[in-house]
Amino acid sequence: MKHPSRRFSTLAIHAGNNADKTYGALVMPIYQSSTFRFDNPDQGARRFTGEEEGFIYSRLGNPTTAVLQDKLAVLESGEAALAFSSGMGAISSAILTICQAGDHIVADELLYGGVYDLLAHIMPCYGIETSFVNTQDVTAFQDAFRPNTKLLYLETPANPNLKITDLRAASALAKAYDKRILVMCDNTFATPYLQQPLKLGCDIAAHSLTKYLNGHGDVIGGALISNKKFIQEVANIGLKNLSGAVLSAFDSYLVLRGIKTLELRMERHCASALQVAEFLQGHPAIRQVYYPGLPQHPGHTIAKAQMHAFGGMVAFELKGGRSAGAKLLNSLSLITLAVSLGDTETLIEHPATMTHSTYNAEELAAAHISEDLVRLSVGLEDVLDIIDDLQQGLDALMLK
Repeated sequence: MKHPSRRFSTLAIHAGNNADKTYGALVMPIYQSSTFRFDNPDQGARRFTGEEEGFIYSRLGNPTTAVLQDKLAVLESGEAALAFSSGMGAISSAILTICQAGDHIVADELLYGGVYDLLAHIMPCYGIETSFVNTQDVTAFQDAFRPNTKLLYLETPANPNLKITDLRAASALAKAYDKRILVMCDNTFATPYLQQPLKLGCDIAAHSLTKYLNGHGDVIGGALISNKKFIQEVANIGLKNLSGAVLSAFDSYLVLRGIKTLELRMERHCASALQVAEFLQGHPAIRQVYYPGLPQHPGHTIAKAQMHAFGGMVAFELKGGRSAGAKLLNSLSLITLAVSLGDTETLIEHPATMTHSTYNAEELAAAHISEDLVRLSVGLEDVLDIIDDLQQGLDALMLK
């Protein structure tokens, strides 16, 4: 579904919507039904063979979820999308559709902890091996590909320290080695408003719908966006029979509601995050700030070229090590100590012991996740209140 003349905020509200012919509802209704009635046995048979479009059973498709999928495809400039009950459900379903025993994956060394655990510790049990490399090192990157490589897996900006990978260059390198290698990018931190991986050469965009796309901290969900052929393969293999990680109609409704304000929220998240990053950069308790919008960030130039703005996530390292981080996290009164991100509330966490605890000490060092790294999801509160809370917490670290 393409709407070339319509801009993002309009598409976020209108794309994919179907008119409610029964009652004329403006908002897509929640079709809270496990199964759907056939007019006759022949119709049921045609739907199962794919000869006739229509709904059968909500594990195989649901009207509310179908509207969400259509909207996501438009926003990511893809042909089709598939929704899941979690981001990990989406990612694992895609990988298990693409790879079989004996296949090989190349991935950046810096990934969300759950995905790293899946690739490093679980997939090898099923004969699927992953090489973890620094995708900013072109030589190491090129040397990682093998004849049995089926997938290049990336995050950018990466969780938790906002590492930036040049998606155009990475995709080109993979395709130059073997055009059959699929390139998959987790676009959760950027959202389709800030970055569209499919336009930059990737084959698959993945999302945790839990985060910015829902935006209100009340849904767990995931999604894949790609071409129709691949999405149908994942629907038939990875989702239907392998993971069964189907997003509920009610959660689809909540994500649809959240997406309507995505552009407005992301503009505020980005503007506030930049102010917070600039504040942190000037505080004597801070050793280093990671935010792609800062000119000093090593990925700033690439981020500026492939992103509309720089996102709502900030990471920073404290002087004083892990104990200083614990003291800061315990001293905040407005900012909430919690994992996840992209909510209206500002959230803070310690990656090494929380979201990335699946990495051992050696793996943390290789991925450049330090013991004193703190991750901040800048919310929608007044940015001066966020800064005031950080100020009092950081000032307390300076007291002897």
